[in-house]
Amino acid sequence: MITLHIANSRTAGMVGDLSAMTEAERSFAGAAATRMVWFAKDDDVLVLPWRPKEDTFIDYVTSLTKTLPSSLRFVSPPPGRFGADILSPDRLADEVFRAELRTALTDRTVGEVSPIYHDTAVAALVRALGVDGALPGIAFSEQGGTELINSKAVFRAVAAGVGAPTAPGAVVTSKGDAVDAIDALLTAGTSVILKQDHQAGGLGNEVVSRVEGVRPIGARQVVLAVDRRAVEEYIARRWDWLTGGRLNPVVIEHYYPESIPLFIEYLVTDQGIDLLGYGEMLMSPVLAGVVSPAPSLSPDELVELDGLARRICEPFRVMGYRGVLTPDAFLTPEGELLFSETNARISGATHLYKAVAESLDGATRLGDRAFLERGKWQVPSFGAAVDRLEAAGLAFDPATKTGVVLVCDMTSVDGTVRHCVVAEDLEHAYEMERRLTSLSASARA
Repeated sequence: MITLHIANSRTAGMVGDLSAMTEAERSFAGAAATRMVWFAKDDDVLVLPWRPKEDTFIDYVTSLTKTLPSSLRFVSPPPGRFGADILSPDRLADEVFRAELRTALTDRTVGEVSPIYHDTAVAALVRALGVDGALPGIAFSEQGGTELINSKAVFRAVAAGVGAPTAPGAVVTSKGDAVDAIDALLTAGTSVILKQDHQAGGLGNEVVSRVEGVRPIGARQVVLAVDRRAVEEYIARRWDWLTGGRLNPVVIEHYYPESIPLFIEYLVTDQGIDLLGYGEMLMSPVLAGVVSPAPSLSPDELVELDGLARRICEPFRVMGYRGVLTPDAFLTPEGELLFSETNARISGATHLYKAVAESLDGATRLGDRAFLERGKWQVPSFGAAVDRLEAAGLAFDPATKTGVVLVCDMTSVDGTVRHCVVAEDLEHAYEMERRLTSLSASARA
């Protein structure tokens, strides 16, 4: 039995209108999709927007996951309406691509289909291939259920229903209601965060404040609105963007400056809800990396986070969702734990728990090692990055189960690689990161 991996790293259910993505955002998504190689085992088949430009990345990843690279098969559909960097629905429906994929699967039995995001386009592809039983939760996802879970408006309703704490706020569908909700919170002396219903990494969020000096964390920018008239002008100017160009609802909430963004990730199956990992999201001002485990959480706060997050996940499990599910939360400066959204997809941290950690030959996922993934390393090529790590003694060492792991090759986009530091604890992780920064600086000198 093999797994069919589908790297649909950007979908409308995740980020809203795909036509609103810039060319740079699409290029980034295409390169980020190659992280799917981390999940591949012998004989698996991978559907990627495009095959990695060099085998160096594939050889590097499979050397750590102990996968035979020559046993893997890669299939990519022709470019579609949005180009060659995202697996848009039209690309997955392409008959030439489907025929090529059937050929790649001819002598292999598909035991599981594992997409990044379980949307209707993936469900249709799976039905066309005749491997319906290999996609967990297909009945739910082919009716648009996964998009429902990723809705921030739906999340607020579910969280309220199960008694999980969220920031005071409202879900609005009209400009007038938006102005009223924002003005009421501002008048009460708080700043306000506005969220697109579907977007990721804080890219669909903006903060509105009556005072200067508020720092955006998990939002694109802070907009100053000194009175109700300024709020009205802001909403008139940004309403189309806030509604995603699709008349989506807008979430308006009390914004807590200097809060710590958290995530906790589960695998939802027929049998239950299994913890994969948890950590902090590093914002600059939108998502720039993750650190795990979360250094700001006390043991009691972790117990609280896990208990409430499972309560949020359970209704979606009962409804039929199967796959990775990540409730996001934040810890206020006063120590209050509040939830902000759910993400039903393979996340930007899943590879740390499902691939990198499993490459540690027995190190436990949640306690034996610290993971620090952030920043970009400018390099001539992915191969050069591998060589420099080896020469500096920073490369991941299977014997000590520590070192720098190169998780994603972005050299075709911006000349960088994304990396994760694996260490005994966060203190050693930060020290190793400083050494890598020094290495980067000396290479530029």
